[in-house]
Amino acid sequence: MDFEYTPDQIALRRAVREFAAAEIAPHVMEWDEAQTFPLAVIKKLGQLGYMGAIFPEEYGGAGLGYVEYAIIIEELSRVDGSVGIIVAAHTSLCSNHIYKAGTKEQKEEYLTKLTSGEWIGCWSLTESEAGSDAGGTRSIAVQDGSDWVINGAKTFTTNAHYADLCVGMAMTDRSQAAHGISAFLIPKGTPGFRAGKKENKLGLRASDTGEVIFSDCRVPESQMLGRRGEGFVDSLRILDGGRVSIAALSIGMAQGAYDAALKYAKLRKQFGRPISEFQAIQHKLVDMATRIDASRLLTYRAATMLDAGKRVTRESAMAKLFASESAVWIAGEAVQIHGGYGFIKDYPVEKFYRDVKLCTIGEGTSEIQRLVIARQLLKE
Repeated sequence: MDFEYTPDQIALRRAVREFAAAEIAPHVMEWDEAQTFPLAVIKKLGQLGYMGAIFPEEYGGAGLGYVEYAIIIEELSRVDGSVGIIVAAHTSLCSNHIYKAGTKEQKEEYLTKLTSGEWIGCWSLTESEAGSDAGGTRSIAVQDGSDWVINGAKTFTTNAHYADLCVGMAMTDRSQAAHGISAFLIPKGTPGFRAGKKENKLGLRASDTGEVIFSDCRVPESQMLGRRGEGFVDSLRILDGGRVSIAALSIGMAQGAYDAALKYAKLRKQFGRPISEFQAIQHKLVDMATRIDASRLLTYRAATMLDAGKRVTRESAMAKLFASESAVWIAGEAVQIHGGYGFIKDYPVEKFYRDVKLCTIGEGTSEIQRLVIARQLLKE
């Protein structure tokens, strides 16, 4: 087993870190307070190849692997989780669904625009009555000649109001339950398709989360993504990679919170000496650093397996579960180390504390991860 990063991976981490420090860090609190979507930065990330990291060069991608992709998400999220989740939803959900299930024509028409960052993508599975039970989808698509007419609404869609393309799931055969759900490609401007309510969130406020609404939305047969009735099945495969994204997002925010706490502990003096010299603070820092390393090892194991073409249902769920719950704990400890200042917006740990909770909910709650892992264990 090789636990070393390659020289190229080290260079990539340095490049993303420098970009985040220069282009993102100065604006983090401004974007958060105003709920400003950082469109200009996202476009720059596209120009650098980060919006299509895991896709082949023939479709405009950077031709990198999931390890490199996890590095990108981690380093962006170390500064601002909002930017990390925008890139993650665009890449591992919307774009990856097209890459995994799309026809050559669909990839050439849509994937090339997404990998370059010319277009931003969103992925809509969750509904108000179908969250963890995504198989309970109520949105429906009815065939009308050579077209499909879609009606329904999706919620909690990342990038909803800024997406140029939506991959949306709808029921095409209710008698087949989860095996009757199909995926569709819906470009912005399609009649009957629009973004709905924008959510006012606890954290990750610079990322856009909202509804997408289908009202007699008519799309041609050629816009079905994958085989009829296989949309939900394909979604489960997509979520295996998506959970690596959320794990990397968790690690990045945990690292950011830890870095801030370590710096503060060295500078803050009580009783005539830095609080970093107190054993209680040292123990917190040790436990934080250890959980970050363990999270990273679980995540990069899953990423390496994905790059090898292996199934990672158990491994990605384990990485997502442990990394997200660890990140929530680490952010809490970072606030505690700061004391009263940890509750003040002048210090970055307050934002990490708010932002990181989403990681235990999005792309499958911790409870669902445990169910997924249990099923895999019981198969052995």
